[in-house]
Amino acid sequence: MTRFIIRRLLLTIPVLIGASLLIYAMVYALPGDPVRALAGDRPLSPAVQAQIRANFNLDDPFPVQYAKYIWALLHGDFGQDFSGRPVLEIISQRLPVTVKLTIVAVFFEALFGIAAGILASLRRNSFFDNLVLISTTLLVSIPVFVLGFLAQFLFGFKLGWFPIAGVADGWVSYLLPGLVLASLSMAYVARLTRTAMLEAFSADYIRTARAKGVGRSRIVMRHAFRNSLIPVVTFIGADTGSLLGGAIVTESVFNLPGLGRAIFDAVRSQQGPVVVGIVTLMVFFYIFFNLVVDVLYAVIDPRIRYD
Repeated sequence: MTRFIIRRLLLTIPVLIGASLLIYAMVYALPGDPVRALAGDRPLSPAVQAQIRANFNLDDPFPVQYAKYIWALLHGDFGQDFSGRPVLEIISQRLPVTVKLTIVAVFFEALFGIAAGILASLRRNSFFDNLVLISTTLLVSIPVFVLGFLAQFLFGFKLGWFPIAGVADGWVSYLLPGLVLASLSMAYVARLTRTAMLEAFSADYIRTARAKGVGRSRIVMRHAFRNSLIPVVTFIGADTGSLLGGAIVTESVFNLPGLGRAIFDAVRSQQGPVVVGIVTLMVFFYIFFNLVVDVLYAVIDPRIRYD
């Protein structure tokens, strides 16, 4: 197991370099002049523009710019935005918001998704089963920004149960956006759990357990549910990495100052170092949580070994 983890961690190095190269190339290819975008309606003097271009290597060819960026990155320097603010400082301020939002979203996703999937599988073709199938289809069909505005209007404005925007109310501020962010994933988790549980119920070991007189709750939770966890854990693990990268739409709708909002603002103002730094961090989160999922496979299913 240790060698497997070390090998996977070493493989993240070329993946991160490749991801940063791709993102840097995409930012470099964006149309427009970032210096003019920085100036806004008041054009900067040629001397100031030349100074900004020299400070951020904007006049250098793409290979030279990327080589300088990687060299600084290897020394722990993620660069600066055009106002001179370090990218690491931006990440350190925005990351806690996204982490809290992700924790709430994954909690709702796992709790309600798995519970709905188990109950639907136990009551196949019943009213509750059909209700789960219809509701998950609706959640998948409705865009997140539409669901966010509806949730804001109903639960925030009309009923007053949750704050509408911002993070001034602590963890309560993350409940409504977390539920909206988890809605799509919750639907997938419910359907995955239901399908995996139905397959497990038709397996031979379940029939053997029933023939031996094992209790219903033990069959459901210890035998069927545990053997159904692998696809569910795979999805939740990958989804956690994606959510930590920043939910641009949800953070924009609820005015949350997280990583997703930072990426949106940086792309709009062509802040290359900010975009590359945050997206590279997103890739690392995704790789890390996929590694966690692979390790959990051996915990869930003792037949899986990495030796």
